[in-house]
Amino acid sequence: MPRVAKPLSDSQIARAKPKDKNYTLTDGQGLSLRVRFGGTKDWIFRYKLPFTIKRVDMSFGIYPKVSLADARTLRTKAHELLAKDIDPRAFKEQTKRAALNSYSNSFAKVMQEWIVVKSTKVSQDHANKIQGSLEKHVLPAIGNRPISELMAAEVIEVLKPVQAKGHSEQVKRLCQRINEVMDFAVNTGVIHINPLSKMNAAFLTPTKKHLPTLKPSDLPRLMQTLNIASIKIVTRCLIEWQLHTMVRPNEAATTRWVDIDFEKQVWTIPAVNMKKKGNGDHVVPLTQQSIQLLEFIKPISGHREYVFPADRNPRSHANSSTANMALKRMGFDKELVAHGMRALASTTLNEQAFDPDVIESALAHVDKNEVRRAYNRAEYIERRRKLMQWWSEHIEQAANGNMSLANATKTLRLVNQ
Repeated sequence: MPRVAKPLSDSQIARAKPKDKNYTLTDGQGLSLRVRFGGTKDWIFRYKLPFTIKRVDMSFGIYPKVSLADARTLRTKAHELLAKDIDPRAFKEQTKRAALNSYSNSFAKVMQEWIVVKSTKVSQDHANKIQGSLEKHVLPAIGNRPISELMAAEVIEVLKPVQAKGHSEQVKRLCQRINEVMDFAVNTGVIHINPLSKMNAAFLTPTKKHLPTLKPSDLPRLMQTLNIASIKIVTRCLIEWQLHTMVRPNEAATTRWVDIDFEKQVWTIPAVNMKKKGNGDHVVPLTQQSIQLLEFIKPISGHREYVFPADRNPRSHANSSTANMALKRMGFDKELVAHGMRALASTTLNEQAFDPDVIESALAHVDKNEVRRAYNRAEYIERRRKLMQWWSEHIEQAANGNMSLANATKTLRLVNQ
């Protein structure tokens, strides 16, 4: 019958003195205290590996930092794992790695990795807006939290102040972006499941709001107001350029001379500047009026990279909000935004019974049908050219005596600046 070790006592441990070599004091059931010749005392747990007869030692820590009672508790937990055929040392290392991994993968860190991937699928301007919204509303509260510990209730509390201000649409976008980060974490193996997937159900469904735009009958008023507006010439050119080309504000603001082909009369917007990069470059047929606008502004910016240079830094491009701010100062606040000029064009062209597919192609809207999207790019260009020429002439007629920069080169000579 195996000898049963007499349990240790605190006083016995305290009296144990170092000798000329290491020795152990046994507490039983695999636990012993090793007294090193240097004076250090540490706990050792000896056990057999599951499914083998190999004996191994596992450290429980240094005495007195780990007390006798602590060591016995660790021994009990180790025996519980062994009863389930789990190696306690391997379990400890795995748990430690998981904890380190959890705290090294904060929400902010994973978000930065996700935004790098997201930036390859959307324009840089849109990626910056996404990152900015998360940094403003989300990171201050949960940025340093391990992403594996986040639960829906906690994140919902973070977004409630935004909801309280009546910004339901913004809350919806934040929920979507947070979940994209969480799904990215799942797909990259940082976490196993996304516990935030249904958190948008905790918020009010935002009322669908269309961007402010004008009725087709209001186009003459826009052109008249633009004619007498006290705004910089580059800003006015930018507004007319966006109106004629039907592009998004950021696409208009970042127009580069190198992307303009005067011979073929096309403007090729690089995919990187488009809202959806995955759709490739967007080719815009240039009308006579669009070409004249470029000729008008060429003395100002023809020697620079961007057609519409920034006011403070001419080496850079105009801000995507420049046209918006100008329209607001012109009296169109809450009546028209720069993006709304696309809706104005779409409504007018649809009323004139142009092919809806051609209109959608001109607006660079995403067609989910891959084959049809390729066809649109390849075959619609000439049909789009006719559509856009009609639209430019319609704008010119709407000016009706008010000077449009699109035909200003016929009557004005602009001095090089």
